[in-house]
Amino acid sequence: MRKALHFGDAGTQHGADGRLRHLLSMEGLRDREILHILDTAESFLEIGQRVIKKTPTLRGRTIVNLFFENSTRTRSTFELAAKRLSADVLNIAVSTSSQSKGESLLDTVDNLRAMHVDGFVIRHPEAGAAHQVARHVGGEALVINAGDGQHAHPTQALLDVFTIRHYRGPMENLVVAIVGDVLHSRVARSQIYALSILGCPEIRVIGPRTLVPAELSALGVHVYHDLDAGLQGADVVCALRLQRERMEAHRLPSLDEYHRRFGLTSQRLEKAAPGALVLHPGPINRGVEIASELADGPQSVILAQVTHGLAVRMAVLTLLAGALGGEEE
Repeated sequence: MRKALHFGDAGTQHGADGRLRHLLSMEGLRDREILHILDTAESFLEIGQRVIKKTPTLRGRTIVNLFFENSTRTRSTFELAAKRLSADVLNIAVSTSSQSKGESLLDTVDNLRAMHVDGFVIRHPEAGAAHQVARHVGGEALVINAGDGQHAHPTQALLDVFTIRHYRGPMENLVVAIVGDVLHSRVARSQIYALSILGCPEIRVIGPRTLVPAELSALGVHVYHDLDAGLQGADVVCALRLQRERMEAHRLPSLDEYHRRFGLTSQRLEKAAPGALVLHPGPINRGVEIASELADGPQSVILAQVTHGLAVRMAVLTLLAGALGGEEE
């Protein structure tokens, strides 16, 4: 049996009644909780096909998007998810807020709480920032981690496993390969934990020795430093963005060398199982971690991930708001 994977404190996520009140990391979640989120997200998929794309689930609630790092997909889908649930949304431009004058994170949160908001979606460059806010607010507001440093990105992992399940069914018989900059990837950490909880029998990570944490092999994850060998027979291939802004210069010889050794192409994907899915959390560095013909090809579900991300984030907001005492629809 695979050993438990520990990437951070998860006890803050649950209330005294055992209900999920914050979403901070995949660690500590039970399989039934993840499946409940995925099943709820399924029910929200069809809303995007309606003429009027609204449900009254969070009417009267106010959700704050508090992003300290740049984001396109995550921030916009959280905003749209809240609005489609009829919540009011407050987007804080951190660069022009009092944070730029030296105000602390918790002071910012307290001032927003004084405006009677109901929840915070937080992206922050420091690992543990969302945990800190969740401990601070307790059960008075929901907190969702939209990415904290290199630690966790739980809703990305949820939308990834939702996408895999949507196209391939349960995880129990799948081989999933995660390719690229695992060392700096909060997405990879959350993916590994989600797949493990849901019973994926073989999780592989593939990348240069300098970009793969050494401890993964001791935790039951299969580590490869050869792309062709790692892709052999994989049912799902998750490409990761090369996070050049987080890494030291010596970790890579050059982008061309990286693409030559670890870049996904249609030809290299032939090593995987027939019809293998290709995922990527975005943004894509075309011609670096993945070739355009593969990113735009028939096996790619990258845009479907974005669609599914909206439904998953609607589900998470709905379930956490219910734990605050609101009504779930």
